[in-house]
Amino acid sequence: MKCFHFSNGENNKRGGEDNEDGASTTTTANVSRVSRVSWARSLSVASSSVDLKRSADYESIDYSRDLSDSAVFHEFLSQRRANDLRVFAFSELKSATRGFSRSLMIGEGGFGCVYKGVVKISTDDPHDKMDVAVKQLNRNGLQGHKEWITEVNCLGVVKHPNLVKLVGYCAEDDERGIQRLLVYELMPNKSLEDHLLARVPQPLSWTMRLKIAHDAARGLAYLHEEMDFQLIFRDFKTSNILLDEDFNAKLSDFGLARQGPSEGLGHVSTSVVGTVGYAAPEYVQTGRLTAKSDVWSFGVVLYELITGRRSVDRNLPKNEQKLLEWVKPYVSGSKRIHVIMDPQLEGQYCRVSAQKLVSLANKCLMKQPKSRPKMSEVVEMLGQLISETTLSSDCGVSQSVEEAESGKEKEEGVLDTDSTKQGSSYRRMVFDFKEMISSRNRSVGRLDWRNWAPVVRTW
Repeated sequence: MKCFHFSNGENNKRGGEDNEDGASTTTTANVSRVSRVSWARSLSVASSSVDLKRSADYESIDYSRDLSDSAVFHEFLSQRRANDLRVFAFSELKSATRGFSRSLMIGEGGFGCVYKGVVKISTDDPHDKMDVAVKQLNRNGLQGHKEWITEVNCLGVVKHPNLVKLVGYCAEDDERGIQRLLVYELMPNKSLEDHLLARVPQPLSWTMRLKIAHDAARGLAYLHEEMDFQLIFRDFKTSNILLDEDFNAKLSDFGLARQGPSEGLGHVSTSVVGTVGYAAPEYVQTGRLTAKSDVWSFGVVLYELITGRRSVDRNLPKNEQKLLEWVKPYVSGSKRIHVIMDPQLEGQYCRVSAQKLVSLANKCLMKQPKSRPKMSEVVEMLGQLISETTLSSDCGVSQSVEEAESGKEKEEGVLDTDSTKQGSSYRRMVFDFKEMISSRNRSVGRLDWRNWAPVVRTW
């Protein structure tokens, strides 16, 4: 899914007024072609050795100014170079991606395409190379320009094991337009979305899904609570969770990230952007952004991990297209939870763990933002859940066992209602012990007596 600007009444009333996300529409419309080229040229001549704090570094770019002005970009690049981001020549990245060959294209987003490439780490050793992902933004117009700046600005100052690493950038202009590129560390196991939608051959196990959720939560907790300033991700979704060679999850695509409210303020009023199905309802309706908006999005992703479905899928029957509406009837109790579990799991998941993950997702999706947990609390709960799942002997229970368990109450109800035939019904309860052992061993791999339910046959 591509991200885009939502429209709402409050934002429409603002008209040409400036907001925290950038200059007014009037200012943008007056940006000339000459000024657009001038900022790109300025990127190749600026330098600085000033060592700035992370908070001052991020806040120093005033997004209300005209970012096409070359002086602003001179200041911008000075700070980025102070954070050791590498400046690539366009020719170097073109060579690294074989001329941006479609055979090397590994992704496509709302602001451009992503290619796999190889760049030299050291000029002294030609064999010292690094696999990278190169995002080339659309060349025509200013679409994605602000997001490009935001991403360089964010990833230039934040460092965490669960955030994708920005290696460097390129900004040049040629006869075809302005070239804006970002260079990241390559994440060979693609995105979480690719795995959930079966674009890769091997499905994710239940324990792996819990680990990925824990990693992603740690990344958000760092942005919200562990820096000198707060960053709100604003576009948290499965396609922005990438997996490295060891399946460690890292957040990517910070183009829509927004600095949190200043001290003493409860929210940031801003234009509404994001992806349909993930944006928190209070944010869509009012434009008031808080860290709890990311928590809502995290709850949606938890349900995607549980079900293996998209947050919105127009290819499904109408009553199943919206994930949160579809799961409602099945998550109120434990009896029907197997209905929503991802078929790719083939029943191999921990039933108790799944129930607790559903409970956590529901907490993240509370209607009142203040009722939702902080991401640090989510990290703690997921860590405890992973520990319990690892130690629990209830894991690996097949879906067929849960179906038998859910049907037990219904079968007992049929027997109880016909009191006149109670004696004969009891005698007709036939349980072939050898057959049950064989059946359970085939589907589960071992017999778990706590989840055993007798089979009732009537004839």
